[in-house]
Amino acid sequence: MKHDDAKILQEIQRNTEMGMTAIETILDKIGDDEFSLQLSRQSLRYSEIHNKALDKILENEGDIYHGSRVADLMLKGSIHANTALNVSREHLAEMMIQGSSRGITSMWKTMKHNRLATDEAVELAQELVDFEEKNIERLKEYL
Repeated sequence: MKHDDAKILQEIQRNTEMGMTAIETILDKIGDDEFSLQLSRQSLRYSEIHNKALDKILENEGDIYHGSRVADLMLKGSIHANTALNVSREHLAEMMIQGSSRGITSMWKTMKHNRLATDEAVELAQELVDFEEKNIERLKEYL
């Protein structure tokens, strides 16, 4: 597997895992069924994109992204701290929008630094970016 492909696919895995973890952490704080359903759909789509990246890595015998337990705990701790005093739908939507924005930025940086990647890896990265942009638009309704 090309180095640039591996880096992009690993970033897709990292990015989608963070999205799924954030949603999993936030879901029990939501009192709005519609908002909860929206985030559950997002988590499902993150899972689908994550699995596509994983399949491509395994097909080419590349290295799988292994998330850090410390990073996972830090993300969950940050969410709990940010929602300790405010679990309003607006606040949770804002947090998710910020996370999606960071995800878009990290994907663009990874694509820019790995320009020799094949179209297949770049297209999956672009699929994730497009999904994140749509998430932001959908979440604006909850602000």
